[in-house]
Amino acid sequence: MLTQSPYLLYSDGNGKIFEDTSLFSVGRCGWEALPIPVDNWIELPDGGSLYELPGRRGIGIDVDTLQMRVCEKGWAVAAFIPPAHTGLFLAAYETLQDAPTLPLFCYTAAGWHNDKFYVTAIRIEEDIRQECSGFDANKVKEGVKNMLEAYPHNRLVKHLAENCALTYECPAARNYFMGRWECPVPTSPACNANCLGCISFQPETESIVSTQDRLTFKPTAEEIVEFTVPHLETAPYPIISFGQGCEGEPLLMWETIKDAIIEIRKHTQKGSININTNGSNPKAVEELMKAGLNSIRVSLNSAQPDLYTKYYQPNNYTFDDIVESIKVVKQNGGWASINYFVFPGITDSIPEVEALCSLIAQTGLDMIQWRNFNIDPDWYLGKMGLTEPTEFIGMLQVMDLINKEFPEVQFGYYNPPVERMINFNEGFAH
Repeated sequence: MLTQSPYLLYSDGNGKIFEDTSLFSVGRCGWEALPIPVDNWIELPDGGSLYELPGRRGIGIDVDTLQMRVCEKGWAVAAFIPPAHTGLFLAAYETLQDAPTLPLFCYTAAGWHNDKFYVTAIRIEEDIRQECSGFDANKVKEGVKNMLEAYPHNRLVKHLAENCALTYECPAARNYFMGRWECPVPTSPACNANCLGCISFQPETESIVSTQDRLTFKPTAEEIVEFTVPHLETAPYPIISFGQGCEGEPLLMWETIKDAIIEIRKHTQKGSININTNGSNPKAVEELMKAGLNSIRVSLNSAQPDLYTKYYQPNNYTFDDIVESIKVVKQNGGWASINYFVFPGITDSIPEVEALCSLIAQTGLDMIQWRNFNIDPDWYLGKMGLTEPTEFIGMLQVMDLINKEFPEVQFGYYNPPVERMINFNEGFAH
């Protein structure tokens, strides 16, 4: 347990990170830099990493004067925190005029104390399905070899093997090839949104680049069924999930997905079938629920329609369609989650908290997956047109408020298997 704030970190620009013992590390919410409560710091979790922020100077509190000032010794440093953890504060820094736009990662506040790195975060999820220490590269490669031999003509298995598991080291794909838990099922090369922070497609004119290539073909229902049925039959706590980071919007392929679900359920009733989606087509969602879909996860940067629209730039759908899709799932006995992009200073702002409470009340939402928003903070705030500081209450306070107002809403990071839908304290990957 920390008894004082950790010291600020800075980079020399050549891959080395140092602590500045003249400055305590601080955090950032929106545009505002502020002190961080000591109990908001945890040791950097396994699988986390640190990186420098070129063109940016870290902000800290002088240990003698207790005044905020900029560290001129090097570039600012931020942390990537691994899955199952949610960041509470952004790294605080001053951006210089010619600073490059940061790539699509999260930028959590970090510090150093007693020979350990610290970050401002909490563990929001007990499930260990994406723990760094749980992956065995040799077993993944062996699984890839076995699956490619078992399904030599299946383009989707080939995509998951060569692109997702081996090139991008996608945790979900790696788990599939290790024969466990959640199996990703990308289906759509197209999308009906133009998300500012899209990880699989960015316009050439934009200053950020996508982190991975998008699926380039439309898989058939037969290809989907061929490898998902065995997974549902044999994996522990099995889930198959349509809608992945390497594709567009799966609801654009809803007919194929519907055919696949119907055929899958002819062969097995085991496990759960999930879709990760923007929720843009409630009628399609209803058809999928009738076919046997068990759960939905709708991604949101904000529960406020105007901020949502500015970020997603939707084509031929509105925020009301998203709300209706969640309602449809609940009306048909399914499990509904939101993939909620956490951005301190917006997510914990008063208007956002009010909008989130309204969304929960309207829909009967089952779960909030508190996901770290992978985006350049300055760039994002600029794109949203948020140029002035906003009133915020803190991320832990938001979570506490939701817990009290809606005790039935579960918190986590991953799509739950059937066992956890029934009893949220069971069915953990281990």
